[in-house]
Order: sequence, then C-alpha cells, then structure tokens
Amino acid sequence: MLELKELKTSYKQSQVLFGIDLQVNAGEVVTLLGRNGMGKTTTIHSILGIVKAQSGEILFEGKQVREWPAHKVAQAGIGLVPEGRQIFPNLNVIENLIATAANRSKNKTHWTLDRVFTLFPRLADRAKNMGNQLSGGEQQMLAIGRALMTNPRLLILDEATEGLAPLIRTEIWDCLKGLKDAGQSILVVDKNIEALTHFADRHYIIEKGLVVWTGDSMTLSADKEIQHRYLGI
Repeated sequence: MLELKELKTSYKQSQVLFGIDLQVNAGEVVTLLGRNGMGKTTTIHSILGIVKAQSGEILFEGKQVREWPAHKVAQAGIGLVPEGRQIFPNLNVIENLIATAANRSKNKTHWTLDRVFTLFPRLADRAKNMGNQLSGGEQQMLAIGRALMTNPRLLILDEATEGLAPLIRTEIWDCLKGLKDAGQSILVVDKNIEALTHFADRHYIIEKGLVVWTGDSMTLSADKEIQHRYLGI
C-alpha cells in the first residue's frame, strides 16, 4: 500500500533523511520508532507532502506521490492524526468531525458520526463541547475520529499516546487493535514498545535519518540490546 524508497529530505541546508526505505502492506500495523530528533515526524511529513522530499520514491497504492501537494495526498486516502492533535479549538466535537469528512471511495461501510461515537463513547457525551474544552485524551480521540471520518485507506498516527494518562493510552491501543481487526492499514509513531509489540506486525527503527533495524514484534520484544541501543529502554 505504501512504499518509501531511498527517501531523502532536508530543511533548507540541513539534511534530515538520508535514504529511508519503508513499506506498509494492506491491513498491516507498522510502527516507526526512534529517539526524538531522528527523523520520524519528517518521514511522516514527507509522505503527506507537508515537507517536500528532495529525492527517492513515495509510492501509495502504486502511484508516485512524492511531488503531490498535501491536499492531493490526503484525498488519495491517507489520514493523519498529527502530533499535538491540532483539533479546531473553536469548533465543537461534531463540527470537528464533519469539517473534513469525505467518502471519496464510496465505501458502503464508511465512517459516520454514530460509528465514531460508538468507537469513542466519551465523544458522544461531549458532542456539543468546544475543542478547547476537552481533556488531552478526549482531544486525541477526537483527532483519531476526525481522521477516520475522511475514510482513509492508510491511517497515520504521529505520537499516538504522547502525554496521555495510562488509562487513556489503553483506550487508544484498544481502538487501534479494533481498527486493525477491521482491516485498517496503520502506520504509527509512538514510544510505548510494550503496547505496540502486542498488536503491530512490523517495526522500523530510525537513527539519524536512516533505518537501522526492521523486524517483527516477537523479534523486537526479545532483543533488549536493540531496544537499549536505539530506543533508550
């Protein structure tokens, strides 16, 4: 579904990505791991066209999208839950969810308000509350719901549970497991290795803009040296 080949990206004179190779297959949950400042968010922004990559390939469902503007990438079927949530503070929950809603692929089982509220009952209870009246956990649920309302074929989460209380993190992980069971393809950035290895299929670790390790959950869980060397665990 998504394939990066030798992806290189710079911010002005500072090169951040030095040739990223990564692949997400249909129905998979894949993680992008690494310490802060190693290029995870830059990789995500390059995929989405928020930052223009210098060279390499970004293939989404077989189409080369590296030169596409961000809105066209989103319309192609990639949904983002951004770092920091970035919900609309002056819109209520319902307005946030419908603001960018679309069903371009005409999916008969598309995401609706009722379906999002079933996934996150807390949002149903807070439906008329403004975005800036929600807790951090509720805002993250809203950001996920907003992305799902675009009916993405690939869902990307950047720092999925950063700054959230343990109980809310568990709710988010349960949500992602449920989405995976329903066939949703997901690329997730997070630091909670133990939770991720319970449901993710494969993992990529990047260090200074390069993929330094890739493998499945069983291998990553068992390799404490790799975790310590690249993830600071």
